[in-house]
Amino acid sequence: MKALVWEAPRKMVMRSLADPIAARGEVILRVIYAGICGSELSGYLGHNALRVPPLVMGHEFSGEIVSLGDGALEIKPNLALGRQVTVNPLVSCGTCHHCRRGLNHLCASRQLLGAHLPGAYSEFIKVPAELLHVLPEGMSARTGALTEPVAVAVRIGELAGEVADEDALILGAGPIGLLALQVFKARGAKRVFIADLDAERLAMGATLGGHALAPRETDVVKTVREATGGLGVAVSLDAVGTAVTRAQCIFATRSAGTMILSGLHEEVSNMPVAEVIRREIVLKGSFAYSPANFVEALEMLVRDEIRLDPWIVEAALESGGQWFDRLIDAPGNVSKVLLQP
Repeated sequence: MKALVWEAPRKMVMRSLADPIAARGEVILRVIYAGICGSELSGYLGHNALRVPPLVMGHEFSGEIVSLGDGALEIKPNLALGRQVTVNPLVSCGTCHHCRRGLNHLCASRQLLGAHLPGAYSEFIKVPAELLHVLPEGMSARTGALTEPVAVAVRIGELAGEVADEDALILGAGPIGLLALQVFKARGAKRVFIADLDAERLAMGATLGGHALAPRETDVVKTVREATGGLGVAVSLDAVGTAVTRAQCIFATRSAGTMILSGLHEEVSNMPVAEVIRREIVLKGSFAYSPANFVEALEMLVRDEIRLDPWIVEAALESGGQWFDRLIDAPGNVSKVLLQP
């Protein structure tokens, strides 16, 4: 099969690899769409410890079942050849403390397709049957491929707690920021301020109902504070992950409010911890999603409550390296790139 292989920082190469073979309990999919994630962009640059070259990335995807391993139907009876599915790419043990609580994404032995295991930037991929979700009737494979990033936003919304009639702030209008904006709005948030350095991405946030703030033109913290009568927002989300954005979120969050960290641009950075202590701000990390979050994400897409259109780009797998460069250097009015093998 053909596959897009990450071989070194900023180096993606098309290769011919052996077709995967389904072992017991596994399924082979023909990949239809595979999205490019922000964590993969940092991996492409060599900044992500989870990803080691050579590697076939790709963990946001949809596909068609082309082979069922022995026992696969015992695990998921609704599977069948030709069925279109999306996949929760997190493989967990299922028996540890966290898995038993439904927090499989926190399993100490978790593995991610496209990081620890071969991913979806290829014609075919091997997947454990229990991770498959058959696409609901009428849902396209294109929409189904968005389930994974939507699940990330659903988890952020869950960790944010009660946001009905409250103000929120999101720093970063990339895919996760745009999706989290919609989750906050769906959960009844009064106003969601959103900031990004890229004017075109910021315009997407405004179109989706956010109050757009351009950091080069306005002091984000001061503006948010003034708009909230000096109080600050109930919840803030740093979907970038730099020392600057983390500090801005802290200073814009009201006392006893919640700040969620999801951006991983910098794995280590200074933060104004004294501000957190003195004002009793609650800091929460948000990594991936639980199985229940993944199901809720699929349901939101079925109900048309969340979208990244009309800014989705479909591109041939062979052009993947070029799109990685574009998304890093100048993403512009592109919310998501879906690669097609």
